[in-house]
Amino acid sequence: MKCKLPIILLLVTSIMVSCTKQKEKQKPNIVLFLVDDLGWTDVGCYGSSFYETPNIDQLAQDGVRFTNAYAACHVCSPTRASLLTGKYPATLNLTDWLTGRRDFPFQKLKNVAINQHLPYGQNTLPKVLKQNGYETAIYGKWHLGEDSLSTQRQGFDIHIPDWNKGWPKEGYHYPYGMKGLETGKKSEYLTDRMTDESLNFIEKNKDKPFFLYLSHFAVHDPIEGRPDLVEKYSARLKNSKELKGQPYILEGRPSDEPQISRNTLNQMVQNQTYSGYQVFPDETVKIKQHQDNVEFAAMVESMDESMGRVLQKLKDIGIDDHTLVIFYSDNGGMSAANFWDPERTIPKTELDKAYATSNLPLRAGKGWLYEGGIRVPLIIKWPGEGMQAAVSDVPVTSPDFLPTILEMLNIEYSSADYDGVSIVPLLKGHNQIDRDAIFWHFPHYSNHGMQSPGGAVRSGNYKLLEYYEDGTIQLFNLKDDIGEHHNLATAEPEKAQALLHKLHKWRKSVGAKMMEPNPDYNGL
Repeated sequence: MKCKLPIILLLVTSIMVSCTKQKEKQKPNIVLFLVDDLGWTDVGCYGSSFYETPNIDQLAQDGVRFTNAYAACHVCSPTRASLLTGKYPATLNLTDWLTGRRDFPFQKLKNVAINQHLPYGQNTLPKVLKQNGYETAIYGKWHLGEDSLSTQRQGFDIHIPDWNKGWPKEGYHYPYGMKGLETGKKSEYLTDRMTDESLNFIEKNKDKPFFLYLSHFAVHDPIEGRPDLVEKYSARLKNSKELKGQPYILEGRPSDEPQISRNTLNQMVQNQTYSGYQVFPDETVKIKQHQDNVEFAAMVESMDESMGRVLQKLKDIGIDDHTLVIFYSDNGGMSAANFWDPERTIPKTELDKAYATSNLPLRAGKGWLYEGGIRVPLIIKWPGEGMQAAVSDVPVTSPDFLPTILEMLNIEYSSADYDGVSIVPLLKGHNQIDRDAIFWHFPHYSNHGMQSPGGAVRSGNYKLLEYYEDGTIQLFNLKDDIGEHHNLATAEPEKAQALLHKLHKWRKSVGAKMMEPNPDYNGL
């Protein structure tokens, strides 16, 4: 008996050492939590005082919060393509939402023809992860090709629902009318259902590495909140103090000469000519200035609940300590209505269905190259490696995701294969990365700002915008002027020309397609 005890202890010790080594070698899981149309200030830790987001706020305490994070485009599909490929939308020739806006006679230029799906043959994030032993799944919005095998061809094992448009077919309340979600409860809410499906995937794959792309349809329109939360925010709004300032401001054509000042736009909106909600004869549109939409607020909190449930699931099954969590939005908040038809008029009784949120202090919103359209929330939690409760002010963008994740997982790659750069140094507490500038290219007319084809570049604190109709440029110092109120193009001509040259050189390097004259232009 005496000789058996050491043997037993040796076996137990061997098992413990083996288990420890196995845990050390286990590849990190990845949860990419993508929200649709969530604005920069739609989250508590980014400044919202109306929407409640305690789970996202806690994630910021557990990871790194980026204050100068950008989407590669001010509409959804291009950004989604960029984060899965590490490339700019212009490189992929996927520079507008799919299927894209049709041409109208009021346009001086024709919209560029784009790829109608994420080009096959790309080394997408799910493909690379599958090659390295990961289970891959997307729950929610795809919007990168309507081929029924599109997600499978891009590297996903699972895709629910089988619906590839950019919005939920029948809205957020069951029945949804989407394949893969035929069964459900009468009171079921789509954001909750997508979370349920994701938690099942996590449970099923808890013992092997997985990539979960929880790509919520929320908070994209139709703006439909869960009834219990709508009731909550209705009561809050009723009991809150009256909000200061104009509920809407006008946003003009960026290329107007002389450019209309913000003060003038503030005065114009009080004129009876602008009493409605439409595209006005001078092609100005109204931009929402208050976060007071109770339906939208309910959508935001439901999304935050989803994040909380995912984080709790990871903790409950003991894998939170080796799971990367990335929280992000694909473009800025919808502060301007969606004018897919320039003749659309919105009744005053339906404003909460058309205008989602305010992006203040940022200018404008979805559909614009101003900060409100492209600056978005980003939080990354990297257990055991990344900083906690940290804030980074270094500009980053969606093409950075793929090279960053590959470096985090110690997967070899060539930086020449990507337009983005790894932001791992920022996650570890450094304050710079190897990049001079970030670029945007939108050779299309937007559904939100009627005259907005153009491009932009940010380098350091400066941002330059160029408009393709007539070559007008705007220059802003974002450190001093986050709201982009003061155009410095005339005051600092050398800086403006240097950035314009940089933008043109970049466009040429990626083969960006440019707009051509519209033969059907009616001169209006």
